Amino acid sequence: MRRLARRVLVGLGIVAALGAAAVLWGRDAVERPGPLVAEKTVVLPRGMGLDGIARRLAEAGVIDRPWLFALRVRFSGAAGKLRAGEYDFAPGISAGGVMQLLFSGRTVQRRLTVPEGKTTRQVLDLISGAEGLVGEFDQSFGEGALLPETYYFSYGDRRADVAARMVQAMRSVLGELWAARAAELPFATPREALILASIVEKETARDDERRRIAGVFVNRLRRGMHLQSDPTVVYAITGGRGVLDRPLTRADLETPSPYNTYLVPGLPLTPIANPGRASIAAVLDPLIADDLYFVADGSGGHVFARTLSEHNRNVARWRRLKRRREGAGGTAE
Repeated sequence: MRRLARRVLVGLGIVAALGAAAVLWGRDAVERPGPLVAEKTVVLPRGMGLDGIARRLAEAGVIDRPWLFALRVRFSGAAGKLRAGEYDFAPGISAGGVMQLLFSGRTVQRRLTVPEGKTTRQVLDLISGAEGLVGEFDQSFGEGALLPETYYFSYGDRRADVAARMVQAMRSVLGELWAARAAELPFATPREALILASIVEKETARDDERRRIAGVFVNRLRRGMHLQSDPTVVYAITGGRGVLDRPLTRADLETPSPYNTYLVPGLPLTPIANPGRASIAAVLDPLIADDLYFVADGSGGHVFARTLSEHNRNVARWRRLKRRREGAGGTAE
């Protein structure tokens, strides 16, 4: 009996020693540098189980022992904490490092940049075509509802959620700037400010001109003058679906439309684009001046005038410059 007992104890000791050695080997194998030689991005879709994740990582060359990775995760008792998504793995990352990264949920941050002055149709097309976003979404947003900005998202995020963030961002910015608006503006609601801001946005992309151009339109509204903004006529022609690939004609300026500010007094029916924060701010704090007119100056900006006769001279100068450029084969701005 004593001999048997000794054999059992020896056997248990051997098993314990082997077990301890296996644990030490496994721990070392999990923590040593992995096989990845260059940074790699891997997408782990939602619904992929632990074994599927381990196989995907091995196929991508991130780990070399998927069974050991899965065993280590199970041993940790936190298999349910692995988060799906798109991950960047650094060269040589260990299996333990991979596990911690998947626990953290630090996924790749993609971005979608919406330029100022895009129509809602154009912004919705950007959302629809954004790689990494999923799902259908409501496309009935009105003109001017989406704030131009850079939006960050993770692979697998819903298009509907990104669109909702754009709407909320526009409401937030408009509300903030409206609360700090200048006194005695010739419009009574944030909606009207948004409409005018969309016109300013389409008239200039220069930060140093926004408040002055906003001031021109504010002066015109105060005097009951037509705004006479070419971008509103372009919107009337295209219906907000894109850009006009030709110059405006006299016939265009004489075509009736609720957006033709050469014919319709005051503001057009709706915004004609999605203005950015700078244009909204310009409209709510316009430059105080006597300007009533502006025309392109040929260098990407505008020249301003207080009287019609001065403006007509500026227009004539611009037309001469335009003819010279076109005659020389250049492009007029």
